[in-house]
Parts: sequence; structure tokens; C-alpha cells
Amino acid sequence: GFPRRPPPRGTRPAPGGCIQPRGPIEQVYQEIAILKKLDHPNVVKLVEVLDDPNEDHLYMVFELVNQGPVMEVPTLKPLSEDQARFYFQDLIKGIEYLHYQKIIHRDIKPSNLLVGEDGHIKIADFGVSNEFKGSDALLSNTVGTPAFMAPESLSETRKIFSGKALDVWAMGVTLYCFVFGQCPFMDERIMCLHSKIKSQALEFPDQPDIAEDLKDLITRMLDKNPESRIVVPEIKLHPWVTRHGAEPLPSEDENCTLVEVTEEEVENSVKHIPSLATVILVKTMIRKRSFGNPFEGSRREERSLSAPGNLL
Repeated sequence: GFPRRPPPRGTRPAPGGCIQPRGPIEQVYQEIAILKKLDHPNVVKLVEVLDDPNEDHLYMVFELVNQGPVMEVPTLKPLSEDQARFYFQDLIKGIEYLHYQKIIHRDIKPSNLLVGEDGHIKIADFGVSNEFKGSDALLSNTVGTPAFMAPESLSETRKIFSGKALDVWAMGVTLYCFVFGQCPFMDERIMCLHSKIKSQALEFPDQPDIAEDLKDLITRMLDKNPESRIVVPEIKLHPWVTRHGAEPLPSEDENCTLVEVTEEEVENSVKHIPSLATVILVKTMIRKRSFGNPFEGSRREERSLSAPGNLL
């Protein structure tokens, strides 16, 4: 989550009448304000960001998407090509929109693609996303889910890499999961997994038998060289995606509208509450019509809220 800080008070003129640039705290609130204004059918809506003064982090509240993830990985029941294409078209439109808003998601995977009531998917979980300036994000840190990480982000020699190319790689792994029910590179040992992602050649299982143009698309998305890896505008026009022109995707102008935020929206981007634990406790007690402590049970069970990381 975002670090908790006092709300920004706008940009004040410095001595001499110049506007001071935003500091790191103001920049965080600017990013939150933009995330709250994202409005696209293939992106989960951020409803509110809450600040509990007793905690060191902010809490992000997203819209509820009842039907859950598009699929679990691994699975013995992958999607058909037609169903995979349907969902992948949604993913392309959502990613194009995020990149248009200068946001790199950095954790695209099936479990972060939620199915809405209309049957279309929404991209969720912006916990490790990055906002950038210019035409692309130049990143240097490694975050995300190990099996979906791009090889350049695991390189010991490459210090800076393209954010957009990272999302394209993860989209390629996701599409592979859609049709084969498993990731293209897997190993229970994290260093061996990294090695496979960086150096092992891409292979396709014999079953199910998929179209050659789908293999071509996945191969170009999982190009280990980010400079030659296919980019989103090219993916949109790929024959498999458009069913050889029968299902063209909307243009960028039709799919994307730039989000702009006012100074007031930045200042009000975070809702300050007296104590989040108290709010949750009271709501739980009202819902259960009980004035006992609903947290007592979990204390007795001595269950840990922390869990080790997962490769998927």
C-alpha cells in the first residue's frame, strides 16, 4: 500500500513567485487522485482510499466484482481459443487505457483479471503499479509475481528497462495460461525459475492444438529481447486478435480519454477516518447483530495473517 502521510496542501509559490514542484508526498496523492478517476469498462474502479491514523499505510477500496478471477492457474481445463480471444481483447483494451494514462500495471496475471456481471474482464490490483512521465516508464526495481516477470527485470546486467514491455510480457504469459492452463516457465525453486525465464526457449504443449497465428502472437509477446518484443498497437492489429479483421478493436481515440485531476481532487484524494479497526468492528457487530468482539475468534485460533510469497 501507499505510505500514510498528511494530506497535501497544494503547490505554493516559492520566493520570487515560482511554483514549487510537487514533493514525494504530494506526488503520491496526485497518483491516488488519478487512480480514483480511472473510468474504463475493463479496469476495476477504485472507490475510496482510507487513512487510518493508527496505521502506517493507506487502504484502497475497490468495487466488488462478484464472479472472481477469470481462471485459476494451473488448471486442467484451459479456455477455448474463442473464449481466450474474447477475454484477451478486453485485456488489450484495459492495458491500452492504463498506458494512455501513463500507468504501468506490473502484475498482470489471470488472478488479477476479474469477470464482471456482463461477462467481460476487469483489470484489478494496482498494488505495485507505476505512474510515469513521457512515452514510457524506465524502471529499475523488480516487483510482481515471479512466474509472470519479464527476463530483463531479472537480469543482473540490465539496470533499467521499459515498463510497457514488462506489461506486454505478462500479457503473453497470461494468454499462454488461458489456452494451456499453465505458465510457460515454471519451477518451484525461485532461482531456477528466474534462469528458465531468462534462458529457456519457449515451447508449446502438443495438446491442446492451437492455431499457428496464436502461437505467433504468444512467441512475439514472449520475445526475451524487450527491444524487439511486440508492442500494444501491434498486438491490437494481430490477425489472431482481430480474427483476421472480422473483429477489429476500437482505435486509441475511441478507447481512451485522458484523466485529468484538479488541485482540489488531489487534496481530497484520501479520506481520513478516526480508526479503521473501529469502523470495521462496529460494522461487523451491526451485521451480526452481536456486541461481542468478532475478532476474538481469530485470536483464539491464533491464525497468522501473513503468508509466504507465491510463484503464481
